[in-house]
Amino acid sequence: MPGRAGADEVGDVQSPTPSEAAASGHSRADVDARLSPELASVVAGARRRAVRDGDRQIDTAHLLHSLLETDPQVREAFDSGPQLARLLGYLVQRSIGYGLQWQGTVEDSGAVPLVTGLGWSPAAAAAMEAALDRAERRGDPRARGVDLLASLAADRECRAVEVLGRAGVDAESLRRYVEAGC
Repeated sequence: MPGRAGADEVGDVQSPTPSEAAASGHSRADVDARLSPELASVVAGARRRAVRDGDRQIDTAHLLHSLLETDPQVREAFDSGPQLARLLGYLVQRSIGYGLQWQGTVEDSGAVPLVTGLGWSPAAAAAMEAALDRAERRGDPRARGVDLLASLAADRECRAVEVLGRAGVDAESLRRYVEAGC
């Protein structure tokens, strides 16, 4: 079917090659074990969305979309229903117009990811690593959705922040709100 990812692309999104996982020091299982059940569901949703969109990698917009759909605590970080509706509207439009300029490109905001080879863009991998670090600093062995939201909002060059801006959300204010414990 046109527009659908082939078997090789699905494999790229779902799991690292052994050499990529060994090079990073983190396997998909290592990362998955450090995610709360809610955040694991977010990541699974982002993987499905990337495959459905025909993207070879999960990017920060996939993660943001899945966070908003899955995590009530993340939704509470936004001002109102209309703001959430605008935000979800931009994310839904990704495959039918908005975001088509991203198709076939790798999201790289200049962040240096420590987690690589997970079928994620460099910016998404860096955001996940930052979320894991944030949870660790808090003394929590598992990252939560708000950890990922804070790390997405902190990367001014990522696709998620571009979507936030188009929906009228100030990413820096959002990051400060989440950091303060929303």
